[in-house]
Amino acid sequence: MFAALKKFDDFLASGEPLNGAAENLFQGPVADSLTHIGQIAMLRRLAGSPVKAENYNKAEIVAGRVGLEQSAPRREFE
Repeated sequence: MFAALKKFDDFLASGEPLNGAAENLFQGPVADSLTHIGQIAMLRRLAGSPVKAENYNKAEIVAGRVGLEQSAPRREFE
């Protein structure tokens, strides 16, 4: 499920050249994927199955931790 994300994370941490500017990578495909995640969240709300909001500013974010083994969510609103 998270194999592609893990592979991407490993590549970014490897120090291998990006074959272009990091800005292009993050303003292109990464930003596009975040847009689609937002669209899925909106469709879930419309279908009556919303995802609870999480405050990522307070989240425990650890480099290299990709997958289901995450810390408990620190939600801003319950």
